[in-house]
Amino acid sequence: MKKLFLYLLLIPFFQQGFTQEIKRFNPDTIKTITLDSTVNIKAEKLNVETFIRKIMYDTSFYQSFRDMKRYTFIAENRIYSYDKKNKVDGKIYRKIRHNNSGPYKMEYLVKQDTGKIYKKNGKYQLYTVEMFDYIFMNAYNTDFVPNAPKPDGKGGTNESYKDKLKTLIFNPGRPVKVPFIGSKTEIFSANMRQYYDYGFTSGTYLDSIPVYRFKVSVKPDLSSWTKDGIMIKELVTIFDKRNFNILGRYVDMKYSNMLFDFDVQMNIEMGYFGEDKLPTKITYQGNWDYPFKKEERASFLIVHKDYKLEKGK
Repeated sequence: MKKLFLYLLLIPFFQQGFTQEIKRFNPDTIKTITLDSTVNIKAEKLNVETFIRKIMYDTSFYQSFRDMKRYTFIAENRIYSYDKKNKVDGKIYRKIRHNNSGPYKMEYLVKQDTGKIYKKNGKYQLYTVEMFDYIFMNAYNTDFVPNAPKPDGKGGTNESYKDKLKTLIFNPGRPVKVPFIGSKTEIFSANMRQYYDYGFTSGTYLDSIPVYRFKVSVKPDLSSWTKDGIMIKELVTIFDKRNFNILGRYVDMKYSNMLFDFDVQMNIEMGYFGEDKLPTKITYQGNWDYPFKKEERASFLIVHKDYKLEKGK
């Protein structure tokens, strides 16, 4: 049960952290977008439902991570853990060449660890780091292999929890059956819509790509009690106007009850490489606290670059 709570709280899915601002990585995709000053979006014959359907049923966002297997690329991974005063007490830096020319090979170009990173048994100190490593830094496990068997949640594995985490990241709005959270992830349900504002704006992504920025945010006029009961505070999704591909996603989640507290934000950005859409930047920062466990505070910055499509892939 203890791990269950952690795996839910990882996200993904940055603002205030337990009444104290966390000045770490800036995760909001909006910083990469120039919004148009005047836009006649109605002329595009789009509405809120168009964006919601795309978010709910999109598979290309996750597929972009699977497509990395066809490329050789460089990944730079920076991970920081923090003490209660938000001072860094652990650092991980990895510069890795993922070589998919022939049988897959992973070469560490740089590998540096300082501070409180590992336990005596060699495992990570923080479950947060463990899960983030599983989801994003290790793009070559079975999760990113087409037609991989789905986890059944049986036995002593954590597969079912990891599967829930992936749902929150790649298909926000869908139900995730986790105790004490219930339907709080279903922000597009008839019951939850009364608490959110939905809107979209036109803009430019990475200085050249015409996009729509669809934003779901908690209504500002709600009572404090109601706001505190809403888990997903904001969800921003970036759509390519030309083909409606999802190029970016930002999620801000915060929740507190008698069992746990968490305040996490995450951003994923994509870029085009030939005909493929591939991950270029992932940022995360957040705090979570669970009784009888050490409070975890961490931030991540993962950058993928120098993609090269290999022959026959």
